[in-house]
Amino acid sequence: MTVLTLDDVHRLHPWPTRHGEAPSIEFLWQFDLAAAPADVWRATADTSRLNRALGTAEMHFTERDGQRFGTSHSGGRAHSWLEVPWNWVAGEWLECVRLYDRGYPRAMHAIQRVDPRGTGTRYTAYFGFVPRGALGKLALKLGFGGLERPYRKVMAELDRQLTALAPTLLPVAAPALAPATLARIASIRAELAGKDLDRAAVDRLCDFVATADDLDVGRIQVRERARAWGLDEERLLAVFLHATRAGLLALSWDVVCPHCRGSEGVPALDALPTAAHCETCKLDFGTDRDNAIEITFRVHRSIRDVPERAFCSAEPARKDHIRLQWVVPPGAAAELAPTLAPRRYRARVEGEERYGYLDVGADGAAAVEWRASAGAGEHAVAATPRLRLANDRADDAVFIVEEAAWSDVALRPGRLLSFQEFRDLFSEEYLGTDVQLAIGEQTILFTDMVGSTNLYATRGDPGAFVEVRRHFAVLFELVRAHRGAVVKTIGDAVMAAFGDPLDAVVCAKAIHDRFPPGCADSVAVLRISLNTGPCIAVRLNANIDYFGSTVNVAAKLQALAEAWQIAMSKATYEAPGVAAWLRDQGATLEDDAYTSPALPAPVAARRWTVYRAAE
Repeated sequence: MTVLTLDDVHRLHPWPTRHGEAPSIEFLWQFDLAAAPADVWRATADTSRLNRALGTAEMHFTERDGQRFGTSHSGGRAHSWLEVPWNWVAGEWLECVRLYDRGYPRAMHAIQRVDPRGTGTRYTAYFGFVPRGALGKLALKLGFGGLERPYRKVMAELDRQLTALAPTLLPVAAPALAPATLARIASIRAELAGKDLDRAAVDRLCDFVATADDLDVGRIQVRERARAWGLDEERLLAVFLHATRAGLLALSWDVVCPHCRGSEGVPALDALPTAAHCETCKLDFGTDRDNAIEITFRVHRSIRDVPERAFCSAEPARKDHIRLQWVVPPGAAAELAPTLAPRRYRARVEGEERYGYLDVGADGAAAVEWRASAGAGEHAVAATPRLRLANDRADDAVFIVEEAAWSDVALRPGRLLSFQEFRDLFSEEYLGTDVQLAIGEQTILFTDMVGSTNLYATRGDPGAFVEVRRHFAVLFELVRAHRGAVVKTIGDAVMAAFGDPLDAVVCAKAIHDRFPPGCADSVAVLRISLNTGPCIAVRLNANIDYFGSTVNVAAKLQALAEAWQIAMSKATYEAPGVAAWLRDQGATLEDDAYTSPALPAPVAARRWTVYRAAE
């Protein structure tokens, strides 16, 4: 990798002339780093965190009519500007244009490049300005010219942190909390430690709340923290929920735009709207679609008041699922060759819910033509495809290539609502009456007591009720132990939900093992049915209930099971890991099907007799 000159930068990233005269004040700095390009990109694409380390003034942004406007105060003067949508190819480079209506510059063009250099990286930073008058020219030359030394210092420290695998990049000093606040954190730590919770998880969370960077505690993802801390996700989630009840954290239900994946949180489940609007993407969307809701946590305001702070728009970091974004003016075209890992990508123009797909593999096409008016289509492409982006519309077109898969870090409603600890601790949470919340794939388990009519007849109502309640307590514990949650009881039956079909099947077997023929401490005889598929959560009276064909079929499959049997749909049996586990158990399964005039086709099922009455 040779040293880039200003001419190289102008050639690779020409100034968009439609924004007026070209920059006349320019700064070009390059840094050779030992860290790998992917790591340097991950760190420097978060330009807000980088700018904070450089001492840049805080910025404030608002969205109006699909445009982003920024303000700041630096160099003794107020600045305001229009933030033009950024261009970038993830892992390689980004560029930003700001058009000022107030401040020292009239326009700014900023570029960051991350290029491989042996096993390390050459990082290039370019800043070009169109000054506003003689005063603006002088202020920019003096002010920005003095930034090179701190930039070199920050990049050297960042390189050290990356190569040392530091857990936090460009951190700031821990906040100075008041003695009363520290005492309260200590009190909550002791309270949580007194419960049946993971003590290591309690300590990590309390230390994190007390010392972590403001940028890291404003929106906490429990799954990401579990991975970063090397802790069991289930146990850490339980700690987060108890910490929320204790006042250390606040839980947020975040409505997520399906395009930019930006989010806006509401504090309670009953505050979720049925529809939302993303001002950035100019898009209306329903909250009943998959991936529309994420659950995150914040430090409770009574512990730490953590305002949202920005030191840059930082589009590539805020939209890290986007691998390429490019703004093409009307009648223009651009050609790019992003490096894409083998997987499926979604291609779209901003503001449209019309999608194309790029499937990256070894035998894909080398080039793709994409016209804004026609959409990207569906193509098998090579790992570095040449994409020709042609804007045949009358306005700007923002071309986007993004990961088709959603992040596996997000905690979704289906996982939380099927977590027994949440249902126990937050029983007052309920959905709005008109909200239908998509919770993704669930495995629904129904139990039913065989011969309950005879039980009531022989034991009488009080005695039978005691037996039913006793068997409920056992079922609740078994469902919890197998990572499920009891949704409701119906008479003497239980409906439970599981995020993993294998957990549900193992739990069903454990239930029959607990109530086998000749059970010494219970007369309960059960049959069980299972089905796997998408569900929605709804409000029933004041409770959260699950609804949909998956639930309906799970209930209907009870008709195929008798005492000590499990009837499971084909969808459950064919779920990952289920058939192999059943083989390990030596299970003998019978094929069957449930038919009903109300169903369009028979439901294929497998029946497992776990115990026979004579055993």
